[in-house]
Amino acid sequence: MKIAMFTECYEPFINGVITHIKILTQGLRALGHEVMIVTGDTECAHHYVDENNVLHCPAAKTGKRLYGYPLPSPISRHRRDLIREFGPDIIHIHTEFSMGQSGIRMAKLLNVPMVYTMHTMYDEYVYYIAPGILSRPATKIARQYFQLVAGHADAITGPSEKVAQYCREIGVKTPVTVINNAAELDAFRPGAVSDGEKAALRKKLGIADDETIAIFVGRLGREKSVDVLLGFWKETVRPEDRLRLIIIGDGPVRPELELQAAELELGDGVIFTGRVEHEDMPPYVAIGDLYVTASLSDTNSISMLEGMASGLPVLALTDPLNADQVVDGVNGYSFNNAEEMGGYMRKIRDMTPEERAAFSESTVRSVRTSGAEDLAKKLLTVYTDAMSRETELTNAVRLLAMEYCRRNGFSAQKLTKKRIYRIYDKVIFASEFEDDIDGDVEPDKEFYVKARPILIYHIDRGRFELTEYAKSELSIN
Repeated sequence: MKIAMFTECYEPFINGVITHIKILTQGLRALGHEVMIVTGDTECAHHYVDENNVLHCPAAKTGKRLYGYPLPSPISRHRRDLIREFGPDIIHIHTEFSMGQSGIRMAKLLNVPMVYTMHTMYDEYVYYIAPGILSRPATKIARQYFQLVAGHADAITGPSEKVAQYCREIGVKTPVTVINNAAELDAFRPGAVSDGEKAALRKKLGIADDETIAIFVGRLGREKSVDVLLGFWKETVRPEDRLRLIIIGDGPVRPELELQAAELELGDGVIFTGRVEHEDMPPYVAIGDLYVTASLSDTNSISMLEGMASGLPVLALTDPLNADQVVDGVNGYSFNNAEEMGGYMRKIRDMTPEERAAFSESTVRSVRTSGAEDLAKKLLTVYTDAMSRETELTNAVRLLAMEYCRRNGFSAQKLTKKRIYRIYDKVIFASEFEDDIDGDVEPDKEFYVKARPILIYHIDRGRFELTEYAKSELSIN
């Protein structure tokens, strides 16, 4: 199978989406599939495909508030030709913006199914572009836009139930398949970093051998709630606890967080490392004793999974929609306030070496099915299902087009795919049908709703039949 993945940016940028795509690509290629990554690049003047089959697209550079991410044009003839030459069987978009729009256009042009993975809870990010009093109307517009993007997808995936709920809230009808993120398990496995490397890093950071280390890894944006974490730390941690917090990463609110830490007089109890390249991350994770986060915006944090793969139990602020990710006593604990957070940190600190080793092993076991090939196999199921439904839809549209020609006295002998879909766009206008699907119709494997525009058909012994409803009737006249 050939898969073209569209993303706004790729390496050398670092974020959860890029790591997800990298791991998924590794898994798909290991299983014998071909992958092309289509991404923006501020350093190139012309489209080109590199030795790793990454299609670089010329892009402008955004401002610091948006991390300097690339902003390519969604339309390009050269890009179209290079993707057509690759010949994808499926388009997979990981972004809703310029490259996502490019992926939507290519899926329509090549008549291949499109899968959309929503990685981010965007309500938490509106303030980047519309702070203050503009945030509420901007949120409404954003939700309408994401609903529109999702409407083009043949299948939607997300890394947690939180994404599925968000899609329902904004009015997306297509079900979301929840597929958890994956981590590079080998790079972060216990023992992957030598004792010498860990000792050298602890010395560099000024951490004593008898101190227990809690780490947080992530982009330092407001949505990560590191300010909440610092506030909780001030409330519950004392110097005599011998606990240290290492905040690994960079971002737009780092200066604010460093100022907050100073005002709270946290001193050297909290260390900001700044940006750490992903390939250099394993030692920073390996020196930790636990991973801690107060973020409620993450859908399934890859950094947290990397910590768990290293054997670090997770302390996470209670999030009902991510409740299955942290199981108390198995791979960490959920906390509701500063007192609980501090209590669990001291509980882990005071474990015997044997108890600590058992807890670490239990944490590692909880993510053993979070590798690259596991992720790839789950997505392949989604791809195959989307391709199957697209074939059914194409057959249904062909029948509709032939019936349209028959009723209007046109010849159906030369129905090209382009003309079939032109007729389809002309004769199918059934968006109101969504409200008509109620208890009288049970949507199952033999019932499919295609959105934008919507076509409803029923499979009966291999034949496609239009389904009529009391409120409105679909006619191809």
